[in-house]
Formats: sequence, C-alpha cells, structure tokens
Amino acid sequence: MVRTRKAAVVVAAAAVVAVGCSPDDGGEGGLSGTITVLTNRTDVVDTRFQEYVQEFQRTYPDIDVEFEPLTDYEGDLQVRLNTNDYGDVLLIPDSMTKDQLPQFFEPLGSAEELGEAYRYVNEQAFEGQVYGLATFGVVTGYALNLDVWAQAGVTEPPATEEEFLDALQAIEAETDAIPYYTNYADGWPLTQWQNNQGAVVGPESVQERVASDAPWTPGQEQYAIDGLLYDIVDAGLAEPDPTTTNWEESKNLLVDGEIGSMVLGSWSIPQFHEAAEEMGVSQENVGFWPMPWQDDGTFQAASGGDYKIGISQHSENKEAARAWIDWFLTESDFAQDEGGIPVAVGSDLPDELVSFEEMDARLVEMAPVPEGEESLDSDIYNEAEIDLFGDQYRRSLIDSARGAASGDKDAFFADLNSRWGDARASVAD
Repeated sequence: MVRTRKAAVVVAAAAVVAVGCSPDDGGEGGLSGTITVLTNRTDVVDTRFQEYVQEFQRTYPDIDVEFEPLTDYEGDLQVRLNTNDYGDVLLIPDSMTKDQLPQFFEPLGSAEELGEAYRYVNEQAFEGQVYGLATFGVVTGYALNLDVWAQAGVTEPPATEEEFLDALQAIEAETDAIPYYTNYADGWPLTQWQNNQGAVVGPESVQERVASDAPWTPGQEQYAIDGLLYDIVDAGLAEPDPTTTNWEESKNLLVDGEIGSMVLGSWSIPQFHEAAEEMGVSQENVGFWPMPWQDDGTFQAASGGDYKIGISQHSENKEAARAWIDWFLTESDFAQDEGGIPVAVGSDLPDELVSFEEMDARLVEMAPVPEGEESLDSDIYNEAEIDLFGDQYRRSLIDSARGAASGDKDAFFADLNSRWGDARASVAD
C-alpha cells in the first residue's frame, strides 16, 4: 500500500486551482465542455483512466473527458503538432525544446508561484513561465532480481562503477542470468540512462555540461553515465543479441531470474510487480537500487518529473482543461498507482523508494538554469546532432561496444566531444 498525506494534497489542490480559474468562471459548477486528452498510456486508458474520470466528474459533472491514446506517442505527436489539432491536454514530447513551449502550449503560471504547490516546475518552464507540470516524480536507478544478485554474492548496492561491474561479472560467472539487459530494440529504455544526470555531480549538472567543450571526458558526468553503459556491453555483460530485445518480455525475464538488472525509473517497479503476480512468483524478488555513484559516502540518485502535462495553445476549453490537470495531479491516485512521487509539495515518497530512505540516499533535483539559457543545452546537442535524450546515439554506443561498428570507447567519445565542442562554439556565435 502506498502511503499518502491526503491533507497536504488537498491544500495544494486548492492553491493551484485558484491560479487556473478566473473569479467569474463560476467555480467548479460553472465549468463545462468536452476536452480531449492525448496519452501514451494505452494500457490503462480504458480501465484506470475511466475510473479517474468518474471521480473527476463528482466535482466537475459538466466536463466530459475523452482520451486519445497514441501507441507511438512521440512519433505520432510530432505529426500532430504540425496542425492545430493535438487535443486540449497532452504530454509535452521529450523532443521539444524549451524555447518552443510558448508556440504550442498555454502558460500555466509562474515558476515561483507554482513551485509553492508542485515539485519539478522548472523542468518545462521558459522565461519564468511554466508550460507543463509533471504527472509524477521518478527516481532513476536500476531494477534487479534480488535472488540472482544474492546467488552471485551481492546483497548490498555497489557503491562505485568498479563494484557494479564486478557484481555483473559475478552474475555472469555464478548464475545463468543475463547480468544486464539493454532493451536496445525498443529504444526508449536507453533514454533512461540520461535521466541519471545530476546523480554524479549534483543539481548543477546541466550548467556544468553546457560550460564544457568535452563532456565525454573522464571526470565529467556525461562520461560517467555513458562510459558505464559502454563498459557493461564491452565486457560482454549484456544480452548476446540486443537487436532482438523486447520490453514487455523483459519484465517477465527479470521477474523470473533470467535477467539480472536494467537501468530504469522507479515507475517501472509496479509493472514488474504486476508481471510477478501474473506469473505467480514473489514480488519480493524485485528490487530497486541506486546507481553506483556516491558523494562523501552517500548515494546520489537523480529525481525528476516524468512526462509533463500541459494545455494546447489551440484548445477551446482551456479552463476545463486546467481543471482536469489540477484534479489529475492532486486528487487522482495516478502517482501512487505508478509507484511515483506525488508532485504535490508535502507528499510522501512511495513504498517503492523506502529502500532509498533506509540507505539515506540523497535525491537530487536539477537546479533551474539561468533565465535566458533555458534552451542552451538543447541548442548545443541539436546542433551537434546528438540526441542526448533520445536513443539513437546510445544504440550507436552499444554497437561500438559490442563490435558491430568500428572504433573503440576512446574513439566514440572523441567523436562526441568534437561534435559537441563545434556545436557549442557555433551556438555561442
């Protein structure tokens, strides 16, 4: 059971709804209309989401909520954004840069004001205005089969990259499990690696990256993140043929002990538990540990918002859309159902992260970048043609590490640094 602090949530809801409604809109009873909500959650759109709507309509009986699930959310939405027809409420795509937000989304309020009620408000803010609010918070770490790791003699989270690699080597030697699973074929799981930013150097991670001409250099965070993935694959500790991976099947394989670990967000744990229940095996076999980076002996784990939800600039029902967003974030059980951190300030961590509390892991939230530099990071990596938050360059990284492409680790990172440095100079000009 996920612990909640309902009182804190209600207070936050009251504070935020006041921002979204004008004095003469009639309050809850005066709002009406139909809103379309685009979602990536094809798995629960006909079940849990319908239950949320029923609860929502107890407060807003005259607002109808219709969902439009997109199987390839990012790809399909890129097409839709070329029109004015992309629903009333939608998740901001990962590929959108902050300077593009005002073109497509309605401002929800100032970061300063909304920050009193919500976590992670700076993640989709531009020039002090917030355009998207996190649906829930996640912590990045790795899911693991605890029995497999115990068979390999590892019962505590490795504290360094060397210890982590040694643990995977022990799994390779002592068990029949694949030590690490990349989920290369699906692609999007590789993006989870970038969500570790901040875990190595702290909240100023982005500022440090954009200040560097060569982030893929030993001692810098980007090198640590991508270097660990490279070393795993290079050492033969990942699946033999990454081109045949399957995300849905990988959940069953980890639960069943055929996979040792996968880097993911804490959102994944309820899905592993569901798989365990369907397979009739113990959920207790699934653990979630922090990545092997510490500061002064304390684990650091990156914490950030999952997809951010916003209102279309072209919506004809913006007040009703805002009512849904505020209710969804503060009154529904979506965050708890996902094993995520509720975004209302003052909410407790979910049970999935109790182990992090017990080991006193420090949750690192990214500091806001200076105003006027919100898109500097994306300007650089887009100019360099490095999809930092995508999957293509990490697929190339894996191909290099497994010998399916020419070059080695030094050459691969040297190319990234060259492109980054040239792009940084170009953007600065």
